[in-house]
Amino acid sequence: MYKVLLVDDERIILDGISKIIDWNAHGTELVGTARNGLEAYEFILLHQPDIVITDIRMPGMDGLQLVEKVRENDQHVQFIMLSGFNEFDYARKAMRYGVKHYLLKPCNEQLITQALSEVVEDWNQALNKEQFMVKIERELKKVLPHVKEQFLKELVTNKTYGKRDWDDYCNLFGIQLDNQKVRMLLFQLEGTFEFEHMFALKNIAEDILGVQTLLLSTTISKQVLLLLEDSNEDDLLFGLIESIKNTFSGFYKIDVTIALSEAGDISQARGMYRETVACLNYRFYLGEGSLITKRDIGTVEEDHQLDFTYDEDKLCMLIKTGRVDDVLREIEELFEVLVRLRMETTVTKSYVIPIYMAIIRQANPRGMHIYLKEFVRFDKLDTILALREFVEHTAKEITSEHYELTKNKQSSVVSKVEQIIRNNLHNTQLSLNGVASEMLYMNADYLGKLFKKETGERFSNYVMKARMEKAIELIGEMDDVKVFELAELLGFGDNPQYFSQVFKKFTGFTPSEFKRAP
Repeated sequence: MYKVLLVDDERIILDGISKIIDWNAHGTELVGTARNGLEAYEFILLHQPDIVITDIRMPGMDGLQLVEKVRENDQHVQFIMLSGFNEFDYARKAMRYGVKHYLLKPCNEQLITQALSEVVEDWNQALNKEQFMVKIERELKKVLPHVKEQFLKELVTNKTYGKRDWDDYCNLFGIQLDNQKVRMLLFQLEGTFEFEHMFALKNIAEDILGVQTLLLSTTISKQVLLLLEDSNEDDLLFGLIESIKNTFSGFYKIDVTIALSEAGDISQARGMYRETVACLNYRFYLGEGSLITKRDIGTVEEDHQLDFTYDEDKLCMLIKTGRVDDVLREIEELFEVLVRLRMETTVTKSYVIPIYMAIIRQANPRGMHIYLKEFVRFDKLDTILALREFVEHTAKEITSEHYELTKNKQSSVVSKVEQIIRNNLHNTQLSLNGVASEMLYMNADYLGKLFKKETGERFSNYVMKARMEKAIELIGEMDDVKVFELAELLGFGDNPQYFSQVFKKFTGFTPSEFKRAP
């Protein structure tokens, strides 16, 4: 229902119009009356009616003055003017304030209701238009994020987009660049990830960079692309980028490699995007999780590809001697040279392949067959660090095999320890420290590690197992189990109870139960 205010200084007219009009039938409600313009104005401020039917000639503030006053603050109130004077000047002034309906007194019910119906129709049209615009704005808010993403995607891939297109879309997106330069920021997630991870990374970047820095964002293939307003403060920007990387990695345990373009005009967007893509290609050398800029990749000399030579004989000799540390150091120096040369990825791999083949030829025939099968992983190694780790792992394994073949002396020491244990099962003082320092004159820690490496068991566990096996042997020879004697014979001294506990833990039976068991 639209609210109506009726204004006239003649009470009889107020009462007459109030009663003869069927307000509800026209979708209206008479909410009040006023005797002059001043009263009407106060009522309008307080109750905000939609329609005002007012006389023109009134004391204090006439109808035209009322319209003028109301129009200063509210353009939506609709007026129907009543006057007993058939003068064009009044009508002209009323129309100047947007009044469409000017009725001469005396006016009958039909004229008033016709004017009222027309005003109501105007209100309905205005309301429908407003509702339509609200709906359009609501729908636009829904699709605008997708429009922004698509626009950025096409801006960096579509040759036909130019500065004029950018200006038009800036108006749509509410972006004010004011000739400020921009930069492209490209993220690449490493390892296995889902689309949801890209979406999360984009959201984190948007939150951290904020609307003052971030202009647009989108995903292209398996990468996240951001368009930033350049602040001329690299340290601040690098700090924000590091915060994005750390926040995302902290939540999802996925590393991110990042490329940042140089600053440029928005018309250079495609070039800046290509720059970031080129930077990411150098992650092969600079490693996953890096922030890469044009300054980091420098320039690569074409003739570097002709400068690399390597003699595998030295590396193969180090592998045969079993010197793991020297082998790893040699491989480290080799890859440092490859990193400095920064050849194309395929060229670098072509140099590493024969080195890898020379390494696996040092393995035994069965091992070489296994390493040849592993060779298929070469194509999936997309950073030089991964390539180096792959070669190092293989070289380390083969070198360790050669070391095992030359460790007869160490095996001999372990054999002596085992013999000492068998001969001293009765000795309550039998210990690793005692065997090492008093019998073999060796460092106890080194002997312990050597013993475990050879036997697979710690010294103390090995001794206890040997004593229990000897106990089983002795119980089988006894007619009557004497736990006290067994404890003395097997190094438990005068603590037969502890011996029984250890024996039961080892066999599941006490010594006596074990003797009686079938």
